[in-house]
This record gives sequence, C-alpha cells and structure tokens, in this order.
Amino acid sequence: MTITDAGTDVVADVPKGLFIDGAWTDAASGRTFAVADPATGKVLCEIADAGPDDGRRALEAAVAAQEGWAATAPRARSEILRRAYEIILARTEELALLMTLEMGKPLDQARGEVAYAAEFFRWFSEEAVRIDGGYAPTPDGANRIVVMRQPVGPCLLITPWNFPLAMGTRKIGPAVAAGCTMVLKPAPQTPLSSLALAGILTEAGLPAGVLNVVTTTDAATVVEPLLRGGRVRKLSFTGSTAVGRILLAQCADTVVRTSMELGGNAPFIVFDDADLDVAVDGAMAAKMRNMGEACTAANRMFVHRSVADEFAARFAERMAGLTVGPGTEPGTDVGPLIDAAGRGKVEELVADAVRRDAKVLTGGTTPEGSGYFYPPTVLTDVARDSALMSTEIFGPVAAVTTFEDEDDVVRVANDTDWGLVGYVFTRDLDRAIRVSERLEVGMVGLNTGLVSNPAAPFGGVKQSGLGREGGRVGIEEFLEYKYLAVPVRAAK
Repeated sequence: MTITDAGTDVVADVPKGLFIDGAWTDAASGRTFAVADPATGKVLCEIADAGPDDGRRALEAAVAAQEGWAATAPRARSEILRRAYEIILARTEELALLMTLEMGKPLDQARGEVAYAAEFFRWFSEEAVRIDGGYAPTPDGANRIVVMRQPVGPCLLITPWNFPLAMGTRKIGPAVAAGCTMVLKPAPQTPLSSLALAGILTEAGLPAGVLNVVTTTDAATVVEPLLRGGRVRKLSFTGSTAVGRILLAQCADTVVRTSMELGGNAPFIVFDDADLDVAVDGAMAAKMRNMGEACTAANRMFVHRSVADEFAARFAERMAGLTVGPGTEPGTDVGPLIDAAGRGKVEELVADAVRRDAKVLTGGTTPEGSGYFYPPTVLTDVARDSALMSTEIFGPVAAVTTFEDEDDVVRVANDTDWGLVGYVFTRDLDRAIRVSERLEVGMVGLNTGLVSNPAAPFGGVKQSGLGREGGRVGIEEFLEYKYLAVPVRAAK
C-alpha cells in the first residue's frame, strides 16, 4: 500500500465528531471545519466545529462523572493508562502517519513523538498508585495532623498544534491518574490526533464522561464561558504567552487553578572551551526538532568569538545538508511549517535581520510550489536588536551572534520576558554549574540539545509559564491537599 492510500485510510478511520459523555456527536449547529495537509494545502477531512452550547454539554458530562471517577481505585486508573500506552505503541505507524498528514513533521519524527506521547501514559500509570498523604502529631501533642490528597476536579485542557499527540497525553495522563475528569480542546490545525486518542482511551476502558473532546475554530466563545462559569476547577494550557495572559484573566473570576506552558526564547550558549562536535549536534537537536516549531527550540545562539566562525560554518553545512519535503516522503528531514501565517512570520523575521546586516550562510529563500516549506537557515552577525532576537521564531532559522565575556552573555540571555529553557556548552564543570544556576530558566540542557523527558519536570519561569508537567511533580498539578485536625484524648 502506498503512503497516499494509507493516509486516506488512516484519516477515514478517525471519528470526525465531538466526543461528549462517551459518544461521538455532531456540533449543535451542524457546522464543520476543514483540516488540511500543510505539505500540499489539500483538505484531509471535515470535522465538527463546536460552539458554546457544545462546550457546556462537554463540561456538564465531566462534572457529572467527577464524583464517581474520583472514587475509582488508583489501581483501576493506573491500568487504564497502561492499556492505553500499549495500544498507542501497537498503532505507532498509523498514529505517526496521521500526525504527519495534519501537522507536517517527517514520519521518523512523528514516530518519535508517538513513543514520547505513550511514555506519559506509562509514567502516570505508575504515579497513580503512589498518591500519598501524611500523618504527624502537632507540636503540643494534643492533635494529630492527617493530610490526604484529592483530585482538583473537572479540568479544561487546551493543547497546541506542534506536538498534537504528546501534548494531549502529557495533560490527560496526570489528570486520569489523579482522578480528574476533563474537557480537552485541541488546536484546530491538528485535531485528528486528539480524536484518535479519545478513541484509544475509550478502548482502554476509560468511562464515559471522564474525557470529553471539543474541536472548534472559535475557541474564545467556547472557552471563556467555561472558565467563568465556576465549574471548571483546573486549566492546563500550552500555547502562546499572549493567549495565556487572556486565559489567566478569565480564570481570575472564579479562581481557577492554572498550569501554563507558554512561549520561549531559549538562549544557546557555546563557550570557547566547548566540544564543537557536541555543540553542533546539540544545535541541530535544539533548533531543528519539529522544524523549529517547538517552545524549547534554540532561539538565540550566542557563540564565543574565538570559535564562532568554525561553529557557524560547521552548523551551516549540517543545516544545508537537510532534505526539505513532504513528511511522508522517505528521506525527508524537514517538513512544512504549519500554515501560511507561520511561514510568513519566519520570512519577515529573516528579512528584518538581513536588513540589519545579518549574513545568510544557508537558506533564507522561500521555495516555490505548494505547501508551507521554508529551508533550514543560518544567519550570522545578527544584530541584537533584530526582531528574531526577541521573538519566538518557530521555524528552521538559527540566529548566531557572538560574545566574549561570561557575565555579558548571561546578562543578555536573561534579558527577555521568557524563561523556559537554556542550553550551555562547555567542558568546564565550574562554569557549567555557575552559568546554569544564573540562567533565569526552568530547564537547562547542559551539553545537550534535548531536555524533554516524561520523567522530568517540564516548565519555565517568568512569562514562560506556571507549574510543571511530567516528572514526579506533574501529578501534583491535579491534586489538592486536605488537612484533617484530629484531637487525641489522653487515656484515662
């Protein structure tokens, strides 16, 4: 079977409706919207386009299911996640192809995301049975302090388009493990992976109403009433800082608990003593994962002046050797960007840097033809006031600038509203620890360009977000503490 035939089959197999209270249903209005392949611009299918009434129905189902789901034994929740993990791995090829068709990433990268996504379910299946509490006497010995952990309640989960399967499992996994019900709103560009995931969880035994999926092109009118209505008790959002600020304001009315994984402006620092083989490998991983469409992507590359020319030349050679094309074609390294707006932003950022005398070592020119392709691009001599030094690029463009002084590069690296991740390359252990501690970020890649791991706490500081996802702390975001004061009378 050809990829084209397989793609037609895998898209046809995915439900196209809203998933509410365990059933697939049309939008109340009957509206649908198109999902397109960014490599060709061709429509893959039409799916239900929810309105406010559909959002309310989904939340009502989650609220109705909350009490029963919270009372479910932790082991039962754990086993559902474990079964879902196994189903995802068994369907790696279908899920990877589906993701490539709706989002554009090459199949090899999509397969990697399927494995990464599944791992969140395995991780949180293990955390479900480790939710604990506490017991202690008060200092005066008169009372006992009993602490229990309970699910926070119905959650609204909002996921982005760039990792359509993994961002779903990263939020659903801890919510299921903690005993929370959910309404999931995926990005309209990439809803098919989320709809497939809902089917997998149902097959794994997740009860009706625990997970509800609402696809919509009008997120503002669907989401705001839910947040202001008083029944959503938790919002977990991954997306832009601008949208995150709006959602935080909407959460304030009813004091909704929030987790926010927002934008990034990651510094990538290469010191003069760095192993350049390691640094170039790290740059490829940190810049080109997902075509650069990742919040963890290296955005600003600061290279010590003494090694800058060699680093840039070697890095540009690697970038120029990548093959650009549809993600379904064998040998493709770089797929299309998500849409015309995403590519247009990248084009303008490069043009602005060039107007400010940046040099283009490779790339920098939009290819003709269909699809939203942009070539891997390396710019040097990038002025620090260029727009791409203060804007999340979200594309395959690396901006290289130089530095000479450790204090100066740390100061410039921290001179941003964001603080998600930073990358440091050096063979000096003292410097590695010193700089890592000084960087105002939630994560540091030390001599590596890859930080994401389901077993690690993912998240940032400043305007890169609130809270952490993954790791042992990931489930904490979906649990509340309850304290019981228990008097203990002395024996008579």
